[in-house]
Amino acid sequence: MAEFKRPANRQEFEENFAPVHPLMNETQAYYESSRCLYCYDAPCVNACPTGIDIPLFIRQIHTGDVTGAAQTIYEDNFFGYACGKVCPTDVLCEGACVYNHQDVKPLEIGRLQSFATGKVLATDKQIFLTGRPNGYRVAIIGAGPAGISCACELRMLGYEVDVFEAKNQPSGLTIHGVAPYKISNEEVLAEVKWLEQQLGFHIHYRHPIESEDQLKQLEETYDAIFLGIGLGLTKSLDLPGENLKNCVGAVEFIEQLRLHQHQVTTGKKVIILGGGNTAMDAASEAARLGAEQVIIAYRRGKIEMSAYPFEYELAKVVGAKGMFYVQPLEIVGNVQVEGVKFVRMISENGKLTPIPGSEFVEPCDTVIYATGQEKQTRFLDKIKDVRWDGKGRIEVDSLTFQTGNPRYFAAGDAVNGGAEVVNAVAEGKKAAKGIHDYLFLGK
Repeated sequence: MAEFKRPANRQEFEENFAPVHPLMNETQAYYESSRCLYCYDAPCVNACPTGIDIPLFIRQIHTGDVTGAAQTIYEDNFFGYACGKVCPTDVLCEGACVYNHQDVKPLEIGRLQSFATGKVLATDKQIFLTGRPNGYRVAIIGAGPAGISCACELRMLGYEVDVFEAKNQPSGLTIHGVAPYKISNEEVLAEVKWLEQQLGFHIHYRHPIESEDQLKQLEETYDAIFLGIGLGLTKSLDLPGENLKNCVGAVEFIEQLRLHQHQVTTGKKVIILGGGNTAMDAASEAARLGAEQVIIAYRRGKIEMSAYPFEYELAKVVGAKGMFYVQPLEIVGNVQVEGVKFVRMISENGKLTPIPGSEFVEPCDTVIYATGQEKQTRFLDKIKDVRWDGKGRIEVDSLTFQTGNPRYFAAGDAVNGGAEVVNAVAEGKKAAKGIHDYLFLGK
């Protein structure tokens, strides 16, 4: 189990948050690529939401054509470098590798992908040829993975594209919500900047689209509008004491950590409420910030957590511990957090029931709750005929990603409710093709 001291400066922060999957050097990439069996109907390709031709780019790496490998990757996934770093490869491409059936370590596809794309990002070499201008203009709201992917594909099809982003940086949760031991801010920004230079779309930062008047102006200026608005803040706990000092949502905690790094602190004992991947990230980050104890408290059992098993293992490796079948009742404290009051739970036939008289208080000085994110329904209510389901997810055509308002398209977390970066990238690209069918082909 790793132990971390609280980082006092950027260097110590970077040491504590060293990459889980560091970049390969050329020798490592050569030998790792030599292991590929170049399967027919490769299961790794089928497992990739963006359908990257993985055997092809690995063969290109092995034969020294690294630029060709990057082109192969970017043809299907415009966030090729970031996805190589942040994708849950253990359950996607690498999880599907045939070596898993032979008791052999699967190919490190993610690291090979970041190796090839990283080499190209470090150059000014032009590898894209955008489409001939077709006279149509598209506005994209949100510079996250879905929005940027949509912008890139539209530029390849000849559209003029403007991206409107409320924050002063791009890339949605890739830069604001992914743990820094997976990818650094600098890496994310470098890829987006490179894509902007390669493909010629324009990102307008600090330009939130919030009002009906702004939407009307976009409708008058652009031929179609793409909604890549993602999700909102962490959902409220609806518990007494959640407004105490040092009780914070996981999304907000991770965003502050990404932006302010070693300036962010936690208490000595941190309790994480939740059992998803975001909870695991928050637990691991709290430990790397020097918390002496980190407890992941979940109302069900370990095997019922929605987090990927490898994410839980990452948190355990740095010192986090699980506490299961406990339901929070109250955040205890006067001005700031002093503990969490729980009741123990029992599961009978899949139904959770509190155990009478089992209440207890677990002392702590920080609570991070990972209870999912709010949906953007207040904003969507401003757009005529854009509808959402009972969970607040925008309803779209499954093939074209067109909403009930034919001029509006949407993809990413706002549609899928919160999935991986790679899913948002894949959906953004499909939405661009849906826009093309609607505008250029008249479908």
